[in-house]
Amino acid sequence: MLRFTVLVLCGLVTLSIATDVKRCDGDKPFPLEVRVKGCETPPCDIVKGTSVDMEIDFVTYKHVTRATTLVKAKTLGITVPYELPADVREVCSNLLYGAYCPLYPTEDVTYLFLFPIASNYPEISVTVEIYIENQDSELLTCFRCDIKVKKGNTGGSAKEIEQQVNNATLVL
Repeated sequence: MLRFTVLVLCGLVTLSIATDVKRCDGDKPFPLEVRVKGCETPPCDIVKGTSVDMEIDFVTYKHVTRATTLVKAKTLGITVPYELPADVREVCSNLLYGAYCPLYPTEDVTYLFLFPIASNYPEISVTVEIYIENQDSELLTCFRCDIKVKKGNTGGSAKEIEQQVNNATLVL
């Protein structure tokens, strides 16, 4: 009985929790599941100057030789494309669990999307729409996720660090 309990607990620890993402407008294909690291319920707090790990599970309904990720950011009623580096846009080289292109109709895969947030990005709330398209620019999946861009811990200036060290020395 103890062995069974330990196995069940270990299994639960390794499960990732899905993030509550929303459908894109219209009748667009929706992913099976999305997991944003450290975020179950949006808005997801995102630190600028870092990348956010997103695992996207989706099904292909067509033959796919190449797939690309596109992102649009919407805030204050304005929607703009969010440029991604070429290696991040590329889906096939970032598939998990031994999957690779070409993908065949009805194949379900997991894609690791490392979403970079530029260090100069403003600290605001944004709705991002993430699209994955095939080689013919046909939509494979689409979802929306609210994020809140935040400033990271910069560690402070040299003077602040020196003061913290002096204070720590006084306590000792």
